[in-house]
Amino acid sequence: MSDPVLAAGGVLYRPGDNGVEVCLVHRPRYDDWSLPKGTFEPDEGALAAAVREVAEETGVAGIPEVCLPEVAYTLPNGRPKTVRFWLMRAGASGPVQDTREVDRIAWLPPAEAAERLSYPDERPLLDRFAALPPVTAVVALVRHAHAGERKKWAGPDRLRPIDPVGHRQAGRIAAALTSFRPRHLIAAPPLRCKQTLEPLAKALDDMPIVLDGAFAEPSDAADLTARLTMAQARLTQLRTDERVVVCSQGKVIPPLLALLHGVEDDEPFKTRKGDGWLLTWSGERLLDASRL
Repeated sequence: MSDPVLAAGGVLYRPGDNGVEVCLVHRPRYDDWSLPKGTFEPDEGALAAAVREVAEETGVAGIPEVCLPEVAYTLPNGRPKTVRFWLMRAGASGPVQDTREVDRIAWLPPAEAAERLSYPDERPLLDRFAALPPVTAVVALVRHAHAGERKKWAGPDRLRPIDPVGHRQAGRIAAALTSFRPRHLIAAPPLRCKQTLEPLAKALDDMPIVLDGAFAEPSDAADLTARLTMAQARLTQLRTDERVVVCSQGKVIPPLLALLHGVEDDEPFKTRKGDGWLLTWSGERLLDASRL
């Protein structure tokens, strides 16, 4: 079986005169109406691809808020295709960039947009959007990038830097989260956490990175429960800032996410270095934790 074609896109919305409106694009090649989407570029992550494709096809910088269900189908040539979608709030707008692919866009109420869509497989995404309460805050929680091996580092562990693999991972984090337009960047005190956010900070006009020990691994494992309580309290405070990026560590993120979900098993929340999560809230309610 052929490898699936991987694509990504967005349910892009904005406030309208009579409620929210969703953006659809018209593609003259197929004479269809669809949600904006497109295939990955080489070495591109799914979220970065979704943001780029939405911007190219609509002229709007989408601000990611929550991951939506994947859409899978078979192309006419028999090859499977999978599209990963995010809900995105409309940010700055300009002209459509990919004029060869898209010749018109339309902003419509969700029910009207669902009727105009040419592909029934995309309509459940609009149903999912319509069922969501208003998103009030999103926190991108990432694990620091690769930093070599601890046993091979002779200096203090807090000063262990990211390595070449880590620098590439940090670049991908910046590519995925620049359009997220965070209001604050926060890192646990170890150098590798701060370095992970530096490319993102540079892309955001040298936004300062604030160090916060609430998101650091404690030196004594017995103190982890107290540290998680601190981290949870800090996230409660950060939700008032709408959009924040936090870089933490591998022994903190899984149990913190389990705590936020009210479960004991943190295995589903294991996070690779250079990877992370979008935590989406409506008021005090955690709506979703979706992997980057």
